[in-house]
Amino acid sequence: MKADAVRRFRRRARSGEPSLGLWLTLESASPAECAVALGLDWIVIDAEHGHLDWNDVLQHIRATVRSETVTLVRIAELNGALIKRVLDIGADGVVIPWIETPEQLTQAVRWAHYPPYGRRGIGAERATGWGQCIPGHVQEADSQVLVVPLIESVTAGQNIDPLLDVPGVETFFFGPADYSSAAGYPGMWEGPGVADAILEAARHIRGRGKQCGVMITDNADLERRLEQGFRMLGLGTDVGLMLRSLHESLSLVGRDSRILPGLSPEESAADGSIDRPLERPPESMRPDRAEVLIRPGEGSRLEIAPGIEFETAVGGGIGARDLTTGTVAFAPGAKLPYHTHPFDESMTLLRGEIEVEIEGRVYNLHRLDNITVPRGTAHAAINRSAERPAVLHIAMATANPTRESATPPAFRRAMADDVHGLVGPEYVTRFELARRYSPGNGARFVDYCNADLLPGAAISGGYGLFTPAGRLTAHLHDFDESICIIEGEATCVVEGRRYRPADGATAFAPRGRVHYFVNESETEMAMIWFYAGPYPERIVVAERCATLEGDLWKE
Repeated sequence: MKADAVRRFRRRARSGEPSLGLWLTLESASPAECAVALGLDWIVIDAEHGHLDWNDVLQHIRATVRSETVTLVRIAELNGALIKRVLDIGADGVVIPWIETPEQLTQAVRWAHYPPYGRRGIGAERATGWGQCIPGHVQEADSQVLVVPLIESVTAGQNIDPLLDVPGVETFFFGPADYSSAAGYPGMWEGPGVADAILEAARHIRGRGKQCGVMITDNADLERRLEQGFRMLGLGTDVGLMLRSLHESLSLVGRDSRILPGLSPEESAADGSIDRPLERPPESMRPDRAEVLIRPGEGSRLEIAPGIEFETAVGGGIGARDLTTGTVAFAPGAKLPYHTHPFDESMTLLRGEIEVEIEGRVYNLHRLDNITVPRGTAHAAINRSAERPAVLHIAMATANPTRESATPPAFRRAMADDVHGLVGPEYVTRFELARRYSPGNGARFVDYCNADLLPGAAISGGYGLFTPAGRLTAHLHDFDESICIIEGEATCVVEGRRYRPADGATAFAPRGRVHYFVNESETEMAMIWFYAGPYPERIVVAERCATLEGDLWKE
């Protein structure tokens, strides 16, 4: 083992400095060498999931020899034979899954130590210099070996205090996905209540002077976890980081796609071909309407309840089909009573505070949180503030909105701020918890609703953030689109015609119009976009199709 690397790792933990690492799942030892060359503080070799065999594990360990990168191995289960073996081939410590009780953790620590305290056998293997330095290694290993339990179940979180009483353990690592599964939300990273439970357990860990760790989902999540007090931070897995980079590059040229469970490329055309930029738009999508830029104050206004005004941006009045968007302003204390729509509705909080109630489930929305309500679902909203107005961005799957009064439910239940995902018939997006992805260079998007997130949804939409020079490729849609610029200034190019929407202005791109957005300013630009279709599908075309010279519709 590398005792100096372990001592350095522990010094960082005691001082509160972050330690950054990489999770290894690929059989090649090159990612481990890259981690060492970049000066990462630790790696975890994943021998619980995937296909790594003992030789693969050994080669990863060898790639870190004589470095300051701590090498940990995640074993498949709490098993003395596995713990002994990974330590014998030279690992600096073990990561043990599904630890829930102090008895289990005590057993793990004993298997990682030599007698008289532990039960690790002495072997003439790599860790002891093939038997040449047994006395020195035994003493060094007992004082330096790292045992890192994974806290990945509700039971483990509830038992965190007795787990902290077990001697010989200084670092606890959380597994949010398994924790969510144990809480009844399989497939979610942090299901309802899980984020708070993890933060509470982490608070107890830090209170005992110990270190807690977690994997991050992206760079924004790295900053958030640091603020939350996590100090052992996994930057990603080797394959996950590779795929993240591939998605971003493929998005830049309009070639991004999902990986399907069968591992075949995603089919996006009838002939099974993959999306590639088309030389020209399909003739069947020749547009019959012009684009429109709607600035705040230019849309029609309607008082839909006392103190509540809806200003339409996109809708039937400008020729939109199956889509209405706009803003709803709530005066302080204003209440929109229970009602239903014969279409889907999506609400995003832009300013102030708003409480949305759906069939008795009460959600307190924060800025950029979204709730999408399916057709026929009774809901209401109220601005609880007595001083501040509130503003929502609204999207509806119709060009001619209507509503019917509904009877309030007999019971109300306040929903936690970390409830995220499909809850009842509605889909709730907590902006801080939402998955980010990149559909283009310098663009980071969040999906609020689509037919994958909300089965049966007739609209799709979300949030987009563009850094300076960030842009999307030239494209068109088989449905109408609304794009509201909520921060900064955008440049919208429609077949060579340039617009500069800002300060709440909305661009309407009808079906078939080739367009793209770019941030030509020196500050970030953000938008809320919605499609009159169930999936956020783009048809990418050659860039010249978005120029005056390349506009083929004028033929």
